[in-house]
Amino acid sequence: MKTIEKRPFGRTGHMSTVTLFGAAALGRVTQAEADATLDVLLEYGVNHIDTAASYGDSELRIGPWMKQHRKDFFLATKTGERTYEKAKAEFHRSLERLQVDSVELLQLHNLGHPDEWDTAMGPGGALEAAIEAREQGLVRFIGVTGHGLNIPAFHVRSLKRFDFDSVLLPYNYVMQQNEGYMADFEALLKLCAERNVAVQTIKSITAGPWGSQERTHSVWYEPLVNQEDIDRAVHWVTGRPGLFLNTAGDIRLLPKILDAASRFQARPTDEEMAGMVRTRRMSSLFA
Repeated sequence: MKTIEKRPFGRTGHMSTVTLFGAAALGRVTQAEADATLDVLLEYGVNHIDTAASYGDSELRIGPWMKQHRKDFFLATKTGERTYEKAKAEFHRSLERLQVDSVELLQLHNLGHPDEWDTAMGPGGALEAAIEAREQGLVRFIGVTGHGLNIPAFHVRSLKRFDFDSVLLPYNYVMQQNEGYMADFEALLKLCAERNVAVQTIKSITAGPWGSQERTHSVWYEPLVNQEDIDRAVHWVTGRPGLFLNTAGDIRLLPKILDAASRFQARPTDEEMAGMVRTRRMSSLFA
């Protein structure tokens, strides 16, 4: 078996592989393709699956695995609903689709709009459903996720409202060039370090938005595809202590990302990363 570094997933007590399986990749695949993907995860010892109610058929594809491999994985899902009733119903549907009695982590998904934040975090909101599920033993931990340039600041706001166990947000070398984003990102990381909150990152191998070219992969952005480029991008994220990298939403990219993670030795320099950005004409995914 090829090995990937494990790190403490915040204060959960779980040692998660530094690359978490982003199960959005299973949203539009057959069960046979999903089963073959599980073999890839087992080959590299990946022990953490991150899915969501909104990821197409992902939860349905994971369900059959759980009969045999439930003990092998820290299992996380997400609800995008904002009210107590709808979030509760969606979460129980997720348990049925996943064919499990409980999950380790339930996350409030993509919480970055002021009105939605007020609803989800207020009386009768989705947070109350998550807390209830935790009290009932249906979930052990609660997290919050988001996309876009405003999300680090929203996560700080969320952590000041509730003691979440994990956060998830974009992070890559191109985004580091955005001073405003990184100021908020660093403030979030400082708070997470103080509270021992797990920090998950997404969009590590993003080259930029799709242009006029044919879309060759199922992710909504153009990904890096050459192994050497993926190595640099993955090593740059995982080379920062305490961060986790969620793999990309295409099962064909998964082996390359896990292969890169298994061969980590040192974080690339800024000069190496800048050179790749120029050569591949990489750009920011978020305006």
